[in-house]
Amino acid sequence: MAGKAQYEDLIRQFSAFGAVKRELGRILPSDCPSGSAAVLTLLGRHGDMRMSKLAELLAVDMSVTSRHVAHVVERGWIERSPDPADKRSRILRLTPEGAAQLDALSERTTQLLAHRLSDWTDEEVGQLARLMARLRASFDDCRFTPNRAATPPVADQSTRTPAITT
Repeated sequence: MAGKAQYEDLIRQFSAFGAVKRELGRILPSDCPSGSAAVLTLLGRHGDMRMSKLAELLAVDMSVTSRHVAHVVERGWIERSPDPADKRSRILRLTPEGAAQLDALSERTTQLLAHRLSDWTDEEVGQLARLMARLRASFDDCRFTPNRAATPPVADQSTRTPAITT
Protein backbone atom coordinates (compact mmCIF):
# COMPACT_ATOMS: atom_id res chain seq x y z
CA MET A 1 0.00 0.00 0.00
CA ALA A 2 1.21 3.51 -0.81
CA GLY A 3 2.37 5.79 1.95
CA LYS A 4 0.66 8.90 3.33
CA ALA A 5 2.93 11.25 1.34
CA GLN A 6 1.95 9.52 -1.91
CA TYR A 7 -1.76 9.87 -1.13
CA GLU A 8 -1.26 13.55 -0.25
CA ASP A 9 0.51 14.07 -3.58
CA LEU A 10 -2.39 12.30 -5.30
CA ILE A 11 -4.82 14.71 -3.62
CA ARG A 12 -2.82 17.65 -5.00
CA GLN A 13 -2.88 16.10 -8.47
CA PHE A 14 -6.65 15.61 -8.31
CA SER A 15 -7.03 19.27 -7.43
CA ALA A 16 -4.75 20.31 -10.28
CA PHE A 17 -6.72 18.07 -12.66
CA GLY A 18 -9.53 20.61 -12.38
CA ALA A 19 -7.56 22.79 -14.81
CA VAL A 20 -7.60 19.97 -17.36
CA LYS A 21 -11.36 19.54 -16.95
CA ARG A 22 -11.92 23.28 -17.30
CA GLU A 23 -9.94 23.38 -20.55
CA LEU A 24 -11.89 20.42 -21.89
CA GLY A 25 -15.09 22.26 -20.97
CA ARG A 26 -13.98 25.42 -22.78
CA ILE A 27 -13.82 23.64 -26.12
CA LEU A 28 -17.49 22.64 -25.93
CA PRO A 29 -19.84 24.61 -28.19
CA SER A 30 -21.88 27.24 -26.33
CA ASP A 31 -25.11 25.32 -26.97
CA CYS A 32 -23.65 22.09 -25.57
CA PRO A 33 -22.60 22.47 -21.92
CA SER A 34 -20.84 19.64 -20.13
CA GLY A 35 -24.07 18.07 -18.81
CA SER A 36 -25.45 17.85 -22.34
CA ALA A 37 -22.16 16.44 -23.61
CA ALA A 38 -22.29 13.81 -20.86
CA VAL A 39 -25.83 12.78 -21.87
CA LEU A 40 -24.79 12.41 -25.51
CA THR A 41 -21.63 10.51 -24.56
CA LEU A 42 -23.48 8.03 -22.35
CA LEU A 43 -26.21 7.40 -24.91
CA GLY A 44 -23.53 6.95 -27.57
CA ARG A 45 -21.60 4.51 -25.40
CA HIS A 46 -24.47 2.54 -23.83
CA GLY A 47 -27.29 2.92 -26.35
CA ASP A 48 -30.96 3.60 -25.67
CA MET A 49 -31.90 3.75 -22.00
CA ARG A 50 -34.43 4.91 -19.47
CA MET A 51 -34.02 8.22 -17.70
CA SER A 52 -33.41 6.39 -14.40
CA LYS A 53 -30.45 4.51 -15.90
CA LEU A 54 -29.05 7.76 -17.29
CA ALA A 55 -29.33 9.42 -13.87
CA GLU A 56 -27.48 6.47 -12.37
CA LEU A 57 -24.69 6.69 -14.94
CA LEU A 58 -24.43 10.46 -14.51
CA ALA A 59 -24.45 9.98 -10.70
CA VAL A 60 -26.91 12.85 -10.28
CA ASP A 61 -30.54 12.95 -9.18
CA MET A 62 -33.50 12.78 -11.54
CA SER A 63 -34.21 16.53 -11.47
CA VAL A 64 -30.70 17.32 -12.75
CA THR A 65 -30.95 14.54 -15.33
CA SER A 66 -34.32 15.90 -16.49
CA ARG A 67 -32.82 19.36 -17.06
CA HIS A 68 -29.92 17.92 -19.08
CA VAL A 69 -32.30 15.76 -21.12
CA ALA A 70 -34.69 18.66 -21.78
CA HIS A 71 -31.77 20.72 -23.09
CA VAL A 72 -30.65 18.07 -25.59
CA VAL A 73 -34.23 17.23 -26.62
CA GLU A 74 -34.82 20.94 -27.42
CA ARG A 75 -31.86 20.82 -29.78
CA GLY A 76 -33.07 17.64 -31.49
CA TRP A 77 -30.06 15.61 -30.35
CA ILE A 78 -32.07 12.94 -28.54
CA GLU A 79 -35.65 11.78 -28.55
CA ARG A 80 -37.87 10.41 -25.83
CA SER A 81 -40.32 7.65 -26.65
CA PRO A 82 -42.63 5.52 -24.52
CA ASP A 83 -41.03 2.41 -23.03
CA PRO A 84 -42.93 -0.59 -24.45
CA ALA A 85 -42.37 -2.45 -21.17
CA ASP A 86 -43.67 0.41 -18.98
CA LYS A 87 -45.72 3.18 -20.60
CA ARG A 88 -44.99 5.49 -17.64
CA SER A 89 -41.28 5.48 -18.50
CA ARG A 90 -39.49 6.97 -21.47
CA ILE A 91 -36.65 5.55 -23.52
CA LEU A 92 -33.97 8.01 -24.55
CA ARG A 93 -32.12 7.59 -27.84
CA LEU A 94 -29.72 9.59 -29.92
CA THR A 95 -31.07 11.12 -33.10
CA PRO A 96 -28.90 11.34 -36.22
CA GLU A 97 -28.29 15.00 -35.29
CA GLY A 98 -27.23 13.89 -31.80
CA ALA A 99 -24.84 11.31 -33.22
CA ALA A 100 -23.33 14.03 -35.45
CA GLN A 101 -22.98 16.36 -32.45
CA LEU A 102 -21.33 13.56 -30.47
CA ASP A 103 -18.89 12.94 -33.34
CA ALA A 104 -18.05 16.66 -33.44
CA LEU A 105 -17.47 16.74 -29.66
CA SER A 106 -15.27 13.66 -29.88
CA GLU A 107 -13.23 15.24 -32.68
CA ARG A 108 -12.72 18.46 -30.69
CA THR A 109 -11.64 16.55 -27.59
CA THR A 110 -9.35 14.25 -29.54
CA GLN A 111 -7.67 17.22 -31.23
CA LEU A 112 -7.12 19.00 -27.91
CA LEU A 113 -5.67 15.91 -26.26
CA ALA A 114 -3.45 15.19 -29.27
CA HIS A 115 -2.14 18.75 -29.10
CA ARG A 116 -1.60 18.82 -25.32
CA LEU A 117 -0.06 15.34 -25.18
CA SER A 118 2.00 15.65 -28.36
CA ASP A 119 5.24 15.14 -26.42
CA TRP A 120 3.93 11.93 -24.78
CA THR A 121 4.70 8.51 -26.21
CA ASP A 122 1.92 6.17 -27.28
CA GLU A 123 2.87 3.97 -24.32
CA GLU A 124 2.54 6.88 -21.87
CA VAL A 125 -0.90 7.81 -23.21
CA GLY A 126 -1.96 4.15 -23.01
CA GLN A 127 -0.61 3.84 -19.49
CA LEU A 128 -2.50 6.96 -18.39
CA ALA A 129 -5.73 5.61 -19.89
CA ARG A 130 -5.26 2.23 -18.17
CA LEU A 131 -4.49 3.82 -14.81
CA MET A 132 -7.43 6.22 -15.03
CA ALA A 133 -9.75 3.32 -15.89
CA ARG A 134 -8.37 1.37 -12.94
CA LEU A 135 -8.84 4.36 -10.63
CA ARG A 136 -12.41 4.79 -11.86
CA ALA A 137 -13.11 1.09 -11.29
CA SER A 138 -11.82 1.40 -7.73
CA PHE A 139 -14.55 3.94 -7.06
CA ASP A 140 -17.36 2.14 -8.93
CA ASP A 141 -18.10 0.01 -5.86
CA CYS A 142 -19.17 3.13 -3.95
CA ARG A 143 -20.92 4.98 -6.74
CA PHE A 144 -24.45 3.71 -6.34
CA THR A 145 -24.59 2.58 -2.73
CA PRO A 146 -25.86 5.57 -0.72
CA ASN A 147 -26.13 3.53 2.51
CA ARG A 148 -22.43 2.75 2.44
CA ALA A 149 -20.13 5.04 4.39
CA ALA A 150 -18.56 7.63 2.12
CA THR A 151 -15.14 7.30 3.70
CA PRO A 152 -13.47 4.53 5.66
CA PRO A 153 -12.55 5.20 9.27
CA VAL A 154 -9.14 6.78 9.64
CA ALA A 155 -6.70 6.59 12.50
CA ASP A 156 -5.79 10.29 12.53
CA GLN A 157 -8.93 12.34 13.26
CA SER A 158 -7.15 15.71 13.26
CA THR A 159 -8.97 18.75 11.99
CA ARG A 160 -6.14 19.72 9.65
CA THR A 161 -7.39 20.27 6.11
CA PRO A 162 -5.27 18.45 3.53
CA ALA A 163 -3.39 20.63 1.10
CA ILE A 164 -5.09 20.62 -2.27
CA THR A 165 -3.12 23.29 -4.02
CA THR A 166 -0.85 22.69 -6.93
